[in-house]
Amino acid sequence: MHADISRDTFRPERHYSAVIAQQGRVQLDADANEQAAIQLHQARTALSDLIGTHGGPRGATGFEVRFLGGSRELDDLSIGGGRYYVDGILVDATRPAPGVPVPDEDEAGDAATEPPAPPATWTYWDQPDGHRDPERPGDRLPTQFPYLACLQVWERTVTAAEDPLLREVALGAAMPDTAARRKVVWQVVPVPGSELELEDGATKDQVREAFAKWEAAQAPTARMAARSERPDRADEDPCLVRPDARYRGPENQLYRVEIHEGGPAGEATFKWSRENGSVTLPVDGLDGTWVELGSVGSDDKLGLNVGDWVEFVDTAYTSRREPLPLLRVEELDLPGRRVRLSGEPDPSVGRRPELGPYLRRWDHRPGSRPAGSGRSRTAASKSRGGALRIEEGAWLPLEDGVFVYFEAGRTYRSGDFWTVPARTATGSVEWPVDSARRPLLRSPHGVRVHRAPLAWVLGEGSVADLRLAFGPLAAPLPAADAEALAAEESAEQEALAAERAAAGGSTDPANGQNDQGRSEN
Repeated sequence: MHADISRDTFRPERHYSAVIAQQGRVQLDADANEQAAIQLHQARTALSDLIGTHGGPRGATGFEVRFLGGSRELDDLSIGGGRYYVDGILVDATRPAPGVPVPDEDEAGDAATEPPAPPATWTYWDQPDGHRDPERPGDRLPTQFPYLACLQVWERTVTAAEDPLLREVALGAAMPDTAARRKVVWQVVPVPGSELELEDGATKDQVREAFAKWEAAQAPTARMAARSERPDRADEDPCLVRPDARYRGPENQLYRVEIHEGGPAGEATFKWSRENGSVTLPVDGLDGTWVELGSVGSDDKLGLNVGDWVEFVDTAYTSRREPLPLLRVEELDLPGRRVRLSGEPDPSVGRRPELGPYLRRWDHRPGSRPAGSGRSRTAASKSRGGALRIEEGAWLPLEDGVFVYFEAGRTYRSGDFWTVPARTATGSVEWPVDSARRPLLRSPHGVRVHRAPLAWVLGEGSVADLRLAFGPLAAPLPAADAEALAAEESAEQEALAAERAAAGGSTDPANGQNDQGRSEN
C-alpha cells in the first residue's frame, strides 16, 4: 500500500490472533494496522473455507454476465448486480441509486422533471473500476468466440490526495491528512479461449478446470532480497550515524521497491521510494508541461525538488495498471504552486478532475552513481523511461548502504512491490535471514490479484454461466429438542416393527429384511 506507514508487521505464519495494547506504551501505526490485517485474514480465511474459492449467496448472486451485441458498433456485456466472494473477499456489483435533489424554487409550483433513471446494471464499458477505452483496440471484447468473462479482484490504497473527502477540513489546510483507506477493486475482463487451450464443445467443468490451470500460471515468479552494507567510503560521511552502521541514513525509513514495467529481466524496470511511495501532491490543473498543485508538501522532505522523478497518477491509471514513462521535475514555482515537468503527461491521465489526479514522487536518480560497494553493480547507471532496469543476480545499491537483489531467471509484473524497513537504532535493515545470517529471497508483498470465472461466452445470445452459489446455513428450529425427537423416532420404529410382526414375520428395520426372508436364504 502507498501509505505513510512505519512498517508492515503482519506475519500470517506466526499465527497471531490479536494485538494486545499495553498501558503506558507508545502506540504505533503498525500495531493498529496489524490488528486490522489479522481480522481480515481470519474473516477471509473462514469465508474461503466455507464458500470455496468463489461463490455468491443464492438469491443475491452478483455478476451475471449477458452478451449485448446485435446492432451496436462494439460488443458489450451486461454485469448484473449482487454480491460475490472471491478467495473470501466480498465484491459488490450493486449499482448505487442516484440521490433525490431539492427542486429549484422556480420549479416548486410545477411538476419537477424527473431525471432519467440510470441503468440497473453495469456494463463492460462503464464498470466503475474498469476504465475501458473504446478507442483502444486492446480494450475491446474479442471478436472470436468463445472467450471467458473473468472477474479479477485486488486491493489498493486510497489517500486524501485522490479522495479529498477523506481529509478532515476542521484540522486546517496546514495539517497533514489522517488515515488512508484500502479499496476493493473489481474488473470483468475477457480471456481469449485460445489461452485456455480448450476444444469446441467443452463443458462447464472443463472450462473451470482449464481456468484454474491458467490462473495458476498468472502468479508472479519474481523474488527479491535486501540487506544493508557499510559503504566503502563511509568514513568520509559526517558523524551523524554510528561509525560501524551499515545503514547510513540519518532517519528511519520504509523503502519501497516497486516494479514499474513488467516482463523478463531484460525488459522490466523498477523504481524505489524511501517513504513507501507516500509522497503525493494533488493536481488542480494542467497546462502543457506545467502542473498546478493543490499543495507543495508539508515540508522540504515531503515536497518536490528539481531533478525528482514523478509519476502522474489518477484512479483510471491505477486501476488499469499499465505504467507510463516517469517524468522529471525541471522547474519549481513555489509561490504559484506549479512545477514544470520534462514532458507533457499522457493524454489518458490527469484530464478528469473527478478521477483525483496527483503526482507521486520516487526517490531514485537515474544517471548518478550512489556511494556503494565496489563488489556490487549500480542500479542507477541503466534506466528506461525514468525507471531503473532490473539486473538479476547482483546486489544493487539504493542509497545509504541499502542493497537489493533480484533472483535470476524470473519474470516481473507491473505494480508488484517489496518494503524494506531501515532503522538507525540498529544501523541495519529489517529483512528475514537464515541461521547463517544470509538474506532470504521473498516473493512480492503485493499486489495479489484474485480471479474467478463468470461466464463462457459462446457467441451472440449464448452464454454459459460459470458462477457458483451457496444457500444460507440457518434453518427453522425443530418443535422439540434432539432427545425428544430421538425418542419419538424410536417409538415410531417399534410401532412399525410390531405391525409387521403381527402381519406374519418380524422385520429388521435396519435393512428391511424379515426373519422369514433370512431363513429362505
